Amino acid sequence: MRRASARLVLLTTVLVATTSCAQVVPGKPVAGETVTRGTVDPGFIRGTDGGPIDQLAATAITDINTYWEDAFPDTFDEPWQELEGGIYSVDTTDPSAKPPPCTEKASDVEGNAFYCPSADAIAWDRAALLPVLQDRFGDAAVVIVLAHEWGHAVQNRMGITPEAERREPRRFPTILTEAMADCFAGAFIKWVNDGRSEHLGIGSEVLDSALGALVTFRDPVGTSQTDRSAHGNAFDRVSAFQDGYQQGAKFCAAMTVDNRVFTQQAFTNADDRDRGGNLPFDEILTAVTEDLDRYYKGLVEGAGKQWTAPKTTPTEQEPDCSGDQGPVAFCPAEDTLEVEVEEDLPELHARIGDYATGVLVASRYGLAAMDAVGAEVAGASAATSALCLAGAYTREVFTRQDGFGLSPGDLDEAVQVLLAYDYAARDAAGGSALEPGFKRVEVFRGGVLEGAPACGLS
Repeated sequence: MRRASARLVLLTTVLVATTSCAQVVPGKPVAGETVTRGTVDPGFIRGTDGGPIDQLAATAITDINTYWEDAFPDTFDEPWQELEGGIYSVDTTDPSAKPPPCTEKASDVEGNAFYCPSADAIAWDRAALLPVLQDRFGDAAVVIVLAHEWGHAVQNRMGITPEAERREPRRFPTILTEAMADCFAGAFIKWVNDGRSEHLGIGSEVLDSALGALVTFRDPVGTSQTDRSAHGNAFDRVSAFQDGYQQGAKFCAAMTVDNRVFTQQAFTNADDRDRGGNLPFDEILTAVTEDLDRYYKGLVEGAGKQWTAPKTTPTEQEPDCSGDQGPVAFCPAEDTLEVEVEEDLPELHARIGDYATGVLVASRYGLAAMDAVGAEVAGASAATSALCLAGAYTREVFTRQDGFGLSPGDLDEAVQVLLAYDYAARDAAGGSALEPGFKRVEVFRGGVLEGAPACGLS
């Protein structure tokens, strides 16, 4: 977080000739569940070695294509056209491997998956991309990446071609077409989740680790929205995926620069850039509590009630004043906020970023505000409202013209902490009904997009 201004803006960038969307960066491996109910022979994939990773890819592609055979006519009132250029698996460790379309040599594919519009073909690195994805995020991440690339093939059939992008770069900026492809991937995963896929089974419980891939593939912090290669930050990418999951392919196809808001932003000053957009733990804790006091005072007094800021009490161990709320807790009986300042919260701050701290504190302040207006602070509804209010506060600081605001990367930190932990979605008794993290991000995003009126504070 920083002291500067920020605003919601749209972007104006253009697509490059190949839609290269997946590039692995270092990350901590996580266990992932198998999502296939029997695999498909990968013999139709050009360059395949017939191994397990291409079997998974072939299985995913078979069902993705089946989905679009029905979804494309339903969405565009035209028949689906099969890919003409084929599907390519590339062993980028093999010097003799043949290059796929849109490349000059096999090594050009290293760490990537992409759709080649000129050849109407899809290719991936089976040595340094798909198995790494599978190891770090599970089978479902491989499926999501391939569904995203298939989304670009859908766009080509919509008329969103490289020629159209060059003619109308303001109409088809890269970040918009990438969001649309993420959205199409979400629509497909919902179809699978509904049990309509012949070979795949992806339940909501595996989505959190799979969405870790989208978080990993976010643009570097501070990337401008006008960058020609901008794909979106984690918040925008996960938001687009969730929109497709909830709204379907027709919603995705209707995305434009006029109806899609993006949150990605560049650094506005050198100090913020040098810090990576993060304040030290002690500074962010002081700054965010002071700002939260002002924000919730306005909400509570706007509801005709009196606001008294809860006293912040540092603790050396996890708070236990009112159930297990994690490293930050609202204590209704004492009207205090207990903050663990020795281990867990500073560790989260160091590992994820300063707005991981900000989101947790904002949600506990949300409980304090609910208590001030006489609302219940225990139960599933209270947990949901507290998290939504943290999103509403985030909206406030993000859209300010002056004063305390968000840095590039802060919204990504919110997504990361919400996918990994349920702290911000616990009620004042330590209970939480918001599982999985996919659902927590959805509730938080509702507050960000709609503000406090969406959170039930009255």
